[in-house]
Amino acid sequence: MSKYYLAVDIGASSGRHILGSIEDGKMVLEEIYRFENGMKKTGDHLCWDLEALFGELLAGIKKCGEIGKIPASMGIDTWAVDYVLLDEKDQVLGKTYGYRDKRTHGMDEIVYGILPQNELYARTGIQKQIFNSIYQLMAVKQNQPEDLEKAQYFCMIPDYFHFLLTGEKVTDYTNATTTQLVSPTTKKWDDELIEKLGFPRRLFGELSMPGCEVGHFTERIQEEVGFACKVVLPPTHDTASAVLAVPAVEEDFLYISSGTWSLMGIERLEADCSSASMDKNFTNEGGYDYKFRFLKNIMGLWMIQSVRHELKDEYSFATLCDMAEQKREFPSRVDVNDQMFLAPDSMIQAVKDYCGKTKQPVPQDIGELATCIYQSLAESYARTVEEIEFITGRNYTTIHIVGGGSNAEYLNLLTAEKTGMKVLAGPSEATAIGNLTAQMIADGVFQNAREARKSIYHSFEIKKIQSR
Repeated sequence: MSKYYLAVDIGASSGRHILGSIEDGKMVLEEIYRFENGMKKTGDHLCWDLEALFGELLAGIKKCGEIGKIPASMGIDTWAVDYVLLDEKDQVLGKTYGYRDKRTHGMDEIVYGILPQNELYARTGIQKQIFNSIYQLMAVKQNQPEDLEKAQYFCMIPDYFHFLLTGEKVTDYTNATTTQLVSPTTKKWDDELIEKLGFPRRLFGELSMPGCEVGHFTERIQEEVGFACKVVLPPTHDTASAVLAVPAVEEDFLYISSGTWSLMGIERLEADCSSASMDKNFTNEGGYDYKFRFLKNIMGLWMIQSVRHELKDEYSFATLCDMAEQKREFPSRVDVNDQMFLAPDSMIQAVKDYCGKTKQPVPQDIGELATCIYQSLAESYARTVEEIEFITGRNYTTIHIVGGGSNAEYLNLLTAEKTGMKVLAGPSEATAIGNLTAQMIADGVFQNAREARKSIYHSFEIKKIQSR
């Protein structure tokens, strides 16, 4: 009988329950449940429907019992930065806002009035993004101060779901670092920073590392799903899980966790909080075993996904790539990290407006639009490689592309062309694999991350992308 582990991987657009096991020395995956997700318009705001998400979470867990594959442990990962505030009765206060909501506009200036941006970066090493939890909390302080007064606990989304399953409040270190409130030196909450910003210190519980036991299903959850199960903390930030699953057999490598966002970087033992790192907008997020994910957030496939949705999903991604290839000589490029592409009413119009504003030819058809986006992304990757090599003083020869975007063959080909580097694509389910890996290491299946990565390399198809 195989021993199963369950990874619940919830992304911004969908979620899935994946069982993992070891068979003949290789990791084997089985997707048993999938569901839709997305921010919903609530009045003037973009919010998450936590009740619906938790219902889907339970439905997928229940499926394990229905198919007779009870996991030895399970863990949940999601996107970063978003959270709930719990009151004294552990009830959620206010709305659960999504990171694309516009309520954080202007909150950076309020924060910098308390602590200048360069000092904030020197303390945290975290890339400035207007949706970081620090700016979200400042929006609460400015607009709903009563919620901060009533709040007793700050709970990031996956930690909240773990709490609903077990009754235990455990805060994962990897995800907590994305709040921009954690010290990369002590690897704990920066109490002085929290006090300066006027956030109640009582909200922030002790940080725990992936691999620790959160707890067991409560009796109510056991009755609901039909079995008992242990919850083990994975890297709850999906990117931290994805990076753990990078199938690297070499020491020095670059990775791109490619999906709605492209997270491109390296692993480091120490954070780089220098002005050079800040100027290039790199971040030092917490990783498995206290390693740092020195990376840059790049807009990723969000832009082409948005264009496809605007076109009523009439074209497949493969067709859009073919159209882009036919118009590959179209010269216009956009800065994919410009804030205008974060949540525009029309992505097509946003790309056209950018080209017009920068006095470049404006895309006139879908092919020109698609090639502008794909080429701009690949060129952004190439610039990021140059920046990493400049900051670290090291040269890299290999890029591992993991996650759903590892199937974007056209973009991967452009990446190989623009960087001149060897590109290895896969596995596509890296986030779930990293989640499972943390559970398996905790259970003694692997001794450490290095051993697990070797197993991942031999367990899944890794495509070698050759530039033309």
